Amino acid sequence: MRRAAYSQAAKIFLNESDDAILGALTRASNFAVEDTQRAAWLSEIEHLKQLLPPLLADFGDGTLHFEYAIPRMGRRIDVLLLLRGVVFVLEYKVGEQDYPAHALDQVTDYALDLKHFHETSHHAVIAPILISTAAKAALAQPIHDAKGDGVLSALATNAAGLAETIRSVLAAYPNETIDPAVWQQGRYQPTPTIVEAATALYAGHNVHALSRSDAGAINLAQTSASLEAIIASSRAQRRKAICFVTGVPGAGKTLVGLNIATQHIDPDGDLYSVFLSGNGPLVNILHEALARDRVTQARKRGERARKGKAKSEIKAFIQNVHHFRDEGLKDPDRPPVEHVALFDEAQRAWDLAQTASFMRRKKGYPDFNQSEPEFLISCMDRHPDWAVIVCLVGGGQEINTGEAGIGGWLEAIRDRYPAWHVYASPNLHHREYQATALLQQMAAQQRVHFHPELHLSISMRSFRAETVSAWVKAALDGDIDQARSLHEGFKARYPIALSRSFADARAWVREQARGTERFGLVVSSQAQRLKPYAIDVRSPMDPVHWFLNDKTDVRSSYYLEDVATEFHVQGLELDWTCMAWDADFRRARDGWQHFSFRGDRWQRILQPHSQRYQLNAYRVLLTRARQGMVIVVPEGDARDATREPGFYDETYRYLSDLGLTVL
Repeated sequence: MRRAAYSQAAKIFLNESDDAILGALTRASNFAVEDTQRAAWLSEIEHLKQLLPPLLADFGDGTLHFEYAIPRMGRRIDVLLLLRGVVFVLEYKVGEQDYPAHALDQVTDYALDLKHFHETSHHAVIAPILISTAAKAALAQPIHDAKGDGVLSALATNAAGLAETIRSVLAAYPNETIDPAVWQQGRYQPTPTIVEAATALYAGHNVHALSRSDAGAINLAQTSASLEAIIASSRAQRRKAICFVTGVPGAGKTLVGLNIATQHIDPDGDLYSVFLSGNGPLVNILHEALARDRVTQARKRGERARKGKAKSEIKAFIQNVHHFRDEGLKDPDRPPVEHVALFDEAQRAWDLAQTASFMRRKKGYPDFNQSEPEFLISCMDRHPDWAVIVCLVGGGQEINTGEAGIGGWLEAIRDRYPAWHVYASPNLHHREYQATALLQQMAAQQRVHFHPELHLSISMRSFRAETVSAWVKAALDGDIDQARSLHEGFKARYPIALSRSFADARAWVREQARGTERFGLVVSSQAQRLKPYAIDVRSPMDPVHWFLNDKTDVRSSYYLEDVATEFHVQGLELDWTCMAWDADFRRARDGWQHFSFRGDRWQRILQPHSQRYQLNAYRVLLTRARQGMVIVVPEGDARDATREPGFYDETYRYLSDLGLTVL
């Protein structure tokens, strides 16, 4: 893949005409090039042609890459300059008279993207530089590698000071070397957040540009291709099929579903698809994020766009599953317009009791007798020719009363829809899915086809340490030796800190984050005795503001004030998390104990299914961070019977025994 609109050795660049370079940039643009953009490019070209000759004379030849694509972010770097072993990320703000904080964050984000996801930049020194061309000279800035990973703190300069800034960096790193040809051939293997991925896919990027390609790992592209083949064969043979895609937390199951949905968003197409989720916060966040991006992209093209109109279009192919269900109730015989339905977090669909109760109380159907999986399958079964359902499922992810798990889908297929074919990941046999007996019954009827490509085994969320989800499982299972071993393997890349102070924890997470890396405070929905620390799980928060708004908004996660529970964050992720651990889920010498706060005291949770929901809630919270987390176990207060130190001390000792870094 050609990643830059224009790439050339610096000496050749100096000898090319401005028009030739401008023509290459214009031809590579996906949009009509406005006069302002053309003027900005010419300004950059002229500036670099002035400053490069002395630099090349002193430091040898370099290479230039204009408009370098960052698909994960849906953006392009203005200029990449490789000079004597250092990668300079140059972000021009032509005519800017100041050094805005958001622009410094932007160029830092670009540098971090290269460091994390561009193969031949992993070990390079990367210098992000903001050039506000009309600003006053910036104050002296140290050349500082705060994290020791080769990504320098962002530098700011005006046009006149860029050459000297570059010289300062090269003086600080005199022994770096990079082969420009090898660097350019490096693979880009991003691990986007679900919001970044959805935005990029909706803008037209292919999942191949957003997925890993590690040797030996089944990746998103392979899983998507397998599903596309099943859909194509079902359509050709006029039959109906249900597919089960499994994966570890953060492996990209949701991204697989969004990839197929965004490829088939034409309502008049035979393969028209809909992405369905019962996760209200996720659906609302995706609606808002995609609508904001649609408006932004339209403005870049000089077009007018209304966010309301953009959001209505997006809602057609990313829907709340309950809206889809309600449409199916209006006309019990009419098939939906979609032939392909992708159900995210399908294990969370409601069982018969929960569905019947809801339909009686809220919809006026006193005799409703179907589980949610059974009714949703019945809607797709109305098609006279073919239909495909894709269930995206996570093991151990049920977190609320009445969630049917995978068994609800398999039972409906077994008992009511014998003509449907089942395509499943072999991992559906694993204990956490509780589906083995049903699969064996159906396999005897030769209705189940197992495909290894339908399991995603590598976590993309924790791109610094793919075994974090395994560590979480071991820690929650009480397997101390396994948890210690796994932590030892990734702790240098993915820090997990432990503290008893919320002030220290907040300071730690702020120190870790760079650029616009998102951090936030997460907590169990049952953690009701953290109010003395100004943490109230019952205080209303808006997940859209929390996940999407920037550092200037007090409603955003960055302020570490509003808290998100497992219901807000399931299916989503942050770069860094500060996790508060209350006495609802506490460690004892013989294992975990489960509590719910009722009235003025803690009460034991004894029902196994309720204990499982609570365990899964902590599993969700512990697997939200992409780069690292701090866990806070407060000390409690002997003067407060609901916060006795003994409620917390054993949990703290257990976590510290796992080898976590104590603040």
